[in-house]
Amino acid sequence: MRIQKTGKITALALSAMLSVSLFFGGCSGRKDTDLADFEAKTLSGENFTQDDLEDADVTVMNFWSLRCGPCIREMPDIAAYAGELPDNVRIITVCLDGEGKEEQVKKILDNAGFTGITLLAGISFTEDAGDFKTLCENIIYTPTTLIVDRDGNIVGNPIVGGQEDLEKTYTEAINKCLELLGEEEIAIGK
Repeated sequence: MRIQKTGKITALALSAMLSVSLFFGGCSGRKDTDLADFEAKTLSGENFTQDDLEDADVTVMNFWSLRCGPCIREMPDIAAYAGELPDNVRIITVCLDGEGKEEQVKKILDNAGFTGITLLAGISFTEDAGDFKTLCENIIYTPTTLIVDRDGNIVGNPIVGGQEDLEKTYTEAINKCLELLGEEEIAIGK
């Protein structure tokens, strides 16, 4: 019975990964822009648009939810990692269920030490949300992390699930993106 149950869990996990890879399939180096036209609200109430992506060569977008234990557990690692990044790379978080629960989101981020930008997704998306709304609606599992270039292109494959070695996983993904962009790789923790 245990083997059968483990097999079902493994099959479910593989199915989930396949679904995510099919959604994001072919992302690596594709020419269409995934966040070309959008507007999102930050936790502090400001607007964040595709123009803000131009502030860094690479933006790491970590999608998480308030109900996701692994998301909250990895937030201190994300906060620490964000503090080590050079100016041309940044991390932003996207709380998928934080609309109307801003104080709860702030508390989690404060406890983790994350001081960067957090975008809120929610049911009251405006028409201006554009590509951001579509992207958020297609995130199936949390945490999911995407690497986005300054033009809003998703580069590489999504990073799904909590990471045992977040620093290594993120650095490798960022460096693959920087290499594709012809930019210098980063060295974190070396």
